[in-house]
Amino acid sequence: QLQVVQSGGGLVQPGGSLTLSCETLGSSISINAMGWYRQAPGGEREMVAAVTSGGSTVYADSVKGRFTISRGHDTVTLEMKNLKVEDTAIYYCSGRGTYLNDKYFPNHGAWGQGAQVTVSS
Repeated sequence: QLQVVQSGGGLVQPGGSLTLSCETLGSSISINAMGWYRQAPGGEREMVAAVTSGGSTVYADSVKGRFTISRGHDTVTLEMKNLKVEDTAIYYCSGRGTYLNDKYFPNHGAWGQGAQVTVSS
């Protein structure tokens, strides 16, 4: 049975940095792509970044140049720098998905438990 385990998150001041990590356990097949989503209060879940096993990446325009996604075998990390108040959200790891035509499609049975990221002075 697939299990997606996240770590990281917390409270940081504007301009600060945080790192989120995630591991997918129990996958019997190679994972094509993994990613991160976030959901702000009152908002919809949106893609933040995704990365393939080959290292191809895609980022939301709002985080380009500030966030970096990287990947291990069944792990994915999101380094967040120069954080802004509008980055405040619950961040969810997508532990398995498909990357096609520069777009990421999450497997909806492979979400992490979520982690609160709060950017506030």
